[in-house]
Amino acid sequence: MMAGLCKFSTMPIKLMSAECVVVLGAYVTLLLLTHHVYHATDIGMASVTELLMSQMLSNLISIGVVYVGVSLYVHHLFNMLPLFIVGMIQMVIGLVWCVVVNNHYYKKRRKPRTAIIYKHQSNLDLLYETPYFHDKYDVCKLIENPPEDFAALRNELEGCEVLFSVGSSAEITNGLAKICVELNIIGYFMPRLGHIIMSGAEYMARFSLPTLCVRRAGGHSEYRFFKRTFDLFASLVGIVVASPIMLATAIAIKAEDHGPVFYRQVRLTKNGREFKILKFRSMKVNAEQDGVARLAGENDSRITKVGHFIRACRIDELPQLFNILVGDMSIVGPRPERPEIAKQYEESLPEFALRLQVKAGLTGLAQVYGRYNTEPYHKLQMDLLYINEMSVPTDLQLILATIKILFVKDSTQGIAQGQATALNDKKSHKAA
Repeated sequence: MMAGLCKFSTMPIKLMSAECVVVLGAYVTLLLLTHHVYHATDIGMASVTELLMSQMLSNLISIGVVYVGVSLYVHHLFNMLPLFIVGMIQMVIGLVWCVVVNNHYYKKRRKPRTAIIYKHQSNLDLLYETPYFHDKYDVCKLIENPPEDFAALRNELEGCEVLFSVGSSAEITNGLAKICVELNIIGYFMPRLGHIIMSGAEYMARFSLPTLCVRRAGGHSEYRFFKRTFDLFASLVGIVVASPIMLATAIAIKAEDHGPVFYRQVRLTKNGREFKILKFRSMKVNAEQDGVARLAGENDSRITKVGHFIRACRIDELPQLFNILVGDMSIVGPRPERPEIAKQYEESLPEFALRLQVKAGLTGLAQVYGRYNTEPYHKLQMDLLYINEMSVPTDLQLILATIKILFVKDSTQGIAQGQATALNDKKSHKAA
């Protein structure tokens, strides 16, 4: 389909030329990459709407990059009509494909026999909150806090095809992993913090026994150099590109209540160092005049009219590009927390400080796959997973994935009314 573009007289590249091959190769590569990042072909794992949105974003980004690249190559902007036509055709095909294949999947597919092993009822509730869980799995066995009798567990799991383990101890997890391999069961384990830390351990061949080395994260010098170089480049480009949006936002904020445009607040970054984060003000002036530090809640009366819009679109975060430019933050990293709120989290979850092994980030694993009101324990899990997997491909993948969450309203959902932090007293964190 993309090759047809080269037939248009407005496309400054001849059909079957070397340039056309490069363009087609770049387009297909980008399309495959963005489809992977956005899970655009994960049939049975997402709704038709989610799949279609993922495919649309994938197509738009791929076509947009190709257009910019070709325009730079030929030193002028060419007619976008051919690209627009290709994009529309692909979206129609994508819609039909999503509906037909997704419906066929649920009609023809037999739900696998599934066992769930959990420690507390709160663990089971958390798993059941997963969208479409009961549409995908036939839960035939529920085993709460089993004893370390692995022979009995093995007999119990005979005939199961899928296993979920939530909140299990290290001993139970190790035993279940072996049983999954022996019985050819697909096992999904919700990791404890120790499991996540060990998953990032380095194998050492310097001793006579197999040894895993755990150390504080830092990354290789080459990665640190690339990350800082990329932060400088991306923040500068971002400031230039987003300057019209930032100017319009500043005018809107000033016009609404004549208050200050920016909001500075102390946050934590690498090794617990404090810095002042810069954001567009989305709340009323003196929103915390009672002196109590609290996160924004659902239907929070402190949020201004402009604030509701810029928070939903994440525009309030754009001034953080200046924090990245000066080195307080990185493009990718854990969300910077306020010292007062971090202290409250650490009282019930001392390991929360482990997030501070790296610089705070504008986006990250927890920001992309969590929500604003995601509980601290689960944020910590995701942040530690990122810290273990820090690399150039991981950072680029998270940056691409961030584009998608701009269109997902749930990702900006506030905490419940009356709460000061994301801690949920109704849910247990005994799995920590």
